[in-house]
Amino acid sequence: MAVSGCPGSGQVLGLDTLVRLRREQRAPGTGERLVLPEGMTVPLGCDAVAVPARFGPLIVPRLPRVGCVYADETRWWWIVPADSDYALSWPAPVHYATGAQLPETARLIHRPDGTVPYTPPIPLYLALCRVTGNTPEWTRPLSA
Repeated sequence: MAVSGCPGSGQVLGLDTLVRLRREQRAPGTGERLVLPEGMTVPLGCDAVAVPARFGPLIVPRLPRVGCVYADETRWWWIVPADSDYALSWPAPVHYATGAQLPETARLIHRPDGTVPYTPPIPLYLALCRVTGNTPEWTRPLSA
């Protein structure tokens, strides 16, 4: 799906561009911008998924890969590619942080091997649904 850009500009904006523009218009978060460990790259941008700290140890063994994880006294923050909430309704009591804005108190507790900081969002979503007792809910139909 594409829509015309500015009149007379000849530009066409794709759905991905429109989603990104909408996200950039959001009010800034209350946290600090994430600082990744040296050598990490974010080719897909990054957001964060926060869960109550008591669930963190229950989620780790359910994941095929654990990316960078930050924690403070109350939450664990999992780094995921940007827009990982696009077609997902993350279960309560999860908090999705666009732009990976974390509180100043969050500290790195896990660094993966390699240079990519991501935890795969679909396995993380399913693990979170399982440990929180929620049924996975796909909020928007996806088309090919």
